[in-house]
Amino acid sequence: MSDRTDLINAFIDRAGWSAARCTFLAGDASNRRYFRLIGENDNAVLMDAPPEKGEDIRPFVRIAEYLTGLGLSAPKVLAEDEATGFLLLEDLGDALFARVLETEQGLENSLYSTATDLLAELHGHAPPDNLDPYDPLLMTELAALAFDWYAFAATGEKAPDARRKFRDTFQPLLSDNTTETVLIQRDYHAENLLWLPDRNGTARVGLLDFQDAMIGHRAYDLVSLLQDARRDVAPSTESTMLTRYIETTRQEDDAFRTAYHLLGTQRNLRILGVFTRLCVRDGKAWYVDMIPRVWNLLQRDLAHPALAPVRPILDTLPAPSPDILQRLKDKCATIPSL
Repeated sequence: MSDRTDLINAFIDRAGWSAARCTFLAGDASNRRYFRLIGENDNAVLMDAPPEKGEDIRPFVRIAEYLTGLGLSAPKVLAEDEATGFLLLEDLGDALFARVLETEQGLENSLYSTATDLLAELHGHAPPDNLDPYDPLLMTELAALAFDWYAFAATGEKAPDARRKFRDTFQPLLSDNTTETVLIQRDYHAENLLWLPDRNGTARVGLLDFQDAMIGHRAYDLVSLLQDARRDVAPSTESTMLTRYIETTRQEDDAFRTAYHLLGTQRNLRILGVFTRLCVRDGKAWYVDMIPRVWNLLQRDLAHPALAPVRPILDTLPAPSPDILQRLKDKCATIPSL
């Protein structure tokens, strides 16, 4: 038995769940793991976030308490151990949006309407103090991961001139159009949202992945929801929900849509880089299979007139042809750093 397993068992004992059966629930792109504790009368979820691997449970606890304080359905914290990186959380179940919609496609409008309304409601509240801003400089550097990892792994060549031109052109566009004013969860999509139909209103959306929350533009999480790297969202759903949010929150239509497509471009470029890195550095080749969807979303965003200044630069990125996708997989776990 590993030392980490011993620590988990000790935490479970201290939390009063020693009689529960522990089963593996999920892992994610970080170093966190999740387990379900199945008790006689109730279940709970154990988050294992090792501090020695760079994980920190404090942001999750802070944002969870903020969200539940607003009446939203983040998991309640039942027990915590900051030093070892363990949290015991309310179990919100398994009904992820993505799983529900695999079998009940007719619910797409209901689920996405409620998730859109949740964002409108959340953005009506002042965010917590001392959150870092997701500002144009940071967003531009993260978008440039598409050059650093995707373009490099696909072609074998670095492109410092294109990267510099992109940075110098894209950052001013973000600065002019994406002021940071609200809490953004940053991974607000169908694999992180649970459907809780027995609850009321926006509490029917269970929230899971928000520990990396920052202050950003109010369109960012809407982009995460409607331009999902992991599942196809019907274009009609995207259009309807975008209009629904604009009308509910009384945004200026053209300005909000401009910000939406700028942030879509930023997010999809970042994901291209991150998914490639997860393959070629971290050995997680399955992320490559989602790259064509991300690429197609990026092309839709680039069609907006506001992206005209940056479009010629991004045209230098290679399209993810079958040959390039195979090349990325062939390099799985072979590039430890740049």
